[in-house]
Amino acid sequence: MDFQSKRQFVSVAADFPGPAARKLLEARRQYVPQGLSNTTPIFVQQAQGALVTEVDGNVFLDFAGAIGSLNVGHCPPEVVEALQRQAEQYIHSCFHVAMYEPYVKLAEKLASITPGTFAKKTILLNSGAEAVENAVKIARKYTGKPGIVSFSRGFHGRTLLGMSLTSKVKPYKFQMGPYAPATYKAMYPYPLYRPEGMTEEAYANFCVDQFEQFLLTEAAPEELAAVIMEPVQGEGGFIIPPISYVQGIFEICQKKGILFISDEIQTGFGRTGTMFASTQFGIEPDLITMSKSLAAGVPISAVTGRAEIMDAPSIGEIGGTYGGSPLGCVAALATIELIERDRLCERSVQIGEQIRSFFGALQQQFPIIAEVRGLGAMCALEFADPATGKPLKEFVAKLVKACCESGVIVLSAGIYSNVLRFLTPLVITDEQLQEGLQIIRDAIASTAGTGSY
Repeated sequence: MDFQSKRQFVSVAADFPGPAARKLLEARRQYVPQGLSNTTPIFVQQAQGALVTEVDGNVFLDFAGAIGSLNVGHCPPEVVEALQRQAEQYIHSCFHVAMYEPYVKLAEKLASITPGTFAKKTILLNSGAEAVENAVKIARKYTGKPGIVSFSRGFHGRTLLGMSLTSKVKPYKFQMGPYAPATYKAMYPYPLYRPEGMTEEAYANFCVDQFEQFLLTEAAPEELAAVIMEPVQGEGGFIIPPISYVQGIFEICQKKGILFISDEIQTGFGRTGTMFASTQFGIEPDLITMSKSLAAGVPISAVTGRAEIMDAPSIGEIGGTYGGSPLGCVAALATIELIERDRLCERSVQIGEQIRSFFGALQQQFPIIAEVRGLGAMCALEFADPATGKPLKEFVAKLVKACCESGVIVLSAGIYSNVLRFLTPLVITDEQLQEGLQIIRDAIASTAGTGSY
């Protein structure tokens, strides 16, 4: 049966992108720098839940969620109403000049929901990169040490320090240096490629031993302020490390006086099946960076950490004019309430199970799917040539395009850009999810063609 005839949600015309989108694309090319990448030629007109309608009336299922910013979906009514109420009261007063209650209420809420029973404090900012920058500043101030360790394939932003901590050279770092000093990169596990015959436990121990060697050969603990780690790597390809590895690195940091910063910008707020992924790895980070789905797409970020660490900077040493804007704060409070009320962490687990089950059943039919992996709804497919193991970057690029033309917005990831990642809103219905998965399956089949990739 032709699946096209069964579609309930997706509707894409044969001439996509249509005339309105083509006109806007021309203006975009004329007035916006080429350096801003665009995964799709879509210009959004309106969006609700997991559905996006563009300017020519085409309707798409959103499996990208603004790179993981929309765990509660597009335009949740509760968040829209909170924004409207706040905008009628006051839009901005700058917390440094005239304080406001939503900032304090959000800080209090984040102290209660982040891992750890110790006293915590929070600074609010604008973006994920700003959260990373400030977490590093605070760690350096508290420890009096300069060094920061990140990990291979990690991504921490496009600012100078964010790029310095990020691993992928192209497109993020090429010809953008020199980079910030006193930053180091340690190896991060890649379970799919662990040595043949080595158990997961042995592999985790091997990787922890590598980190111990790193502290002897590359960076002395006495000079390290912090380690920053994504509990599940996002841009790096949705790589899930062994639990014992993360715990091992955390324990080394505790023993050697190195702070542990958990970068939960993409993994936070239910994406992995718990409010924060750190919980599933059994650790209580000293500092946590957050953004993306914190406020349903409204720009805001946060650093929450142990109170004594957060209090290390003196008055005026951290902050910013727009940091923790009233609009962002009320949006975040409404978003967190929605996640808790509608049990979206549990829903994340259900979504992830459906995605992994669906594609796991297709691996024999499509041997180019090297692995189906995920934690909660943070799922991915890695594509490689089954004969050579070569990462299929060009194939995934074509697949992303084919999915879009068929009505599903998806993103690639990974150091080789050969990973298809799923960041569906957690409010997506089972019917919408299954329709999207079927479309992606058909796109894989059509893109794979005769097996020449």
